[in-house]
Amino acid sequence: MTILDQIVAKKHKEVAASKIVTPYSHLEEREMFLREPLSFREFLLDPARTGIIAEFKRKSPSKGIINDQVAVKDVTTAYAAAGASALSVLTDRHFFMGAKKDLLEARKYNNIPLLRKDFMVDEYQIVEAKTLGADVILLIAAILTPEQVKQFAVLAKSIGLSVLLEVHNLQELERSLCDNLDAIGVNNRNLADFTVSVETSFQLAEHIPDGVMKISESAISNTQVIKQLKTAGFNGFLIGENFMRQPDPGAAMAEFVKEL
Repeated sequence: MTILDQIVAKKHKEVAASKIVTPYSHLEEREMFLREPLSFREFLLDPARTGIIAEFKRKSPSKGIINDQVAVKDVTTAYAAAGASALSVLTDRHFFMGAKKDLLEARKYNNIPLLRKDFMVDEYQIVEAKTLGADVILLIAAILTPEQVKQFAVLAKSIGLSVLLEVHNLQELERSLCDNLDAIGVNNRNLADFTVSVETSFQLAEHIPDGVMKISESAISNTQVIKQLKTAGFNGFLIGENFMRQPDPGAAMAEFVKEL
């Protein structure tokens, strides 16, 4: 099994356990479920902001511990102050040292869109995402059938959430395109060997339909790359490790933004 296979298998077990503890009906009774989500498009396209989706991530399966010495409140509020258009918060515990409470914490102190960064394999997680304060959900084409992508996107939009579809290659993009997608995220990481190349974003840019926001994910470590991606039509740039590897991720982002 690949790491991705292991993550998906574990996620199915976690969701099954969550459904027993907190049934669907209980999710919809939570106060946060009634909250009106923020517009991902409005914030991402706001010229006063950077287009950066700044990520809070403690660990990854490929890199191990990235930074487990910082607090969600400190990092996310500093990201927002530095001009982040949105925040990405990992909620997977087993492989990324994330937690659902991290998303709730980020929501408590920030008023910009929050992306629940997790591996969505069940509709339950989408409803749950809203109750945790998310405004955007991530659908990963590599682990979903085209039918699931469509089904999950319809549900997300029906409860006010924006949808970011992540693809790694042209095949995933073409088979997964459907209505109700707000953005396509091109993950520049090769799932087979975990190498990264921003060239993937440039190659797929022209294949992303007009009207759908374009986001480049991973392998973005300098502002020159962002300028080139903007020229290619990209609206958003998901950056995590580049900031999180620093002792003060928020300060690292603030310095980075000065060069944009």
